[in-house]
Amino acid sequence: MLVLSRKSNDTIHIADNIEIRILEIKGDTVRIGIEAPKSVDILRGELVQSITDTNTESITLDANIFTQLLKKDQS
Repeated sequence: MLVLSRKSNDTIHIADNIEIRILEIKGDTVRIGIEAPKSVDILRGELVQSITDTNTESITLDANIFTQLLKKDQS
């Protein structure tokens, strides 16, 4: 992991087509802007975690329903 210290309005470049700019620092909150091609997905970490949790829950529910259907079919 690369760790950088940046001040307001400083930028970070990733490859040739992504720029991250520090817009504002207020207390323990940092506002950032990201310029990237539309083809690059940018998601907040908590959103990725929520999607992962939902998918895991869905798989578990589907497996339980499948098991119940198998038991019903074998009866």
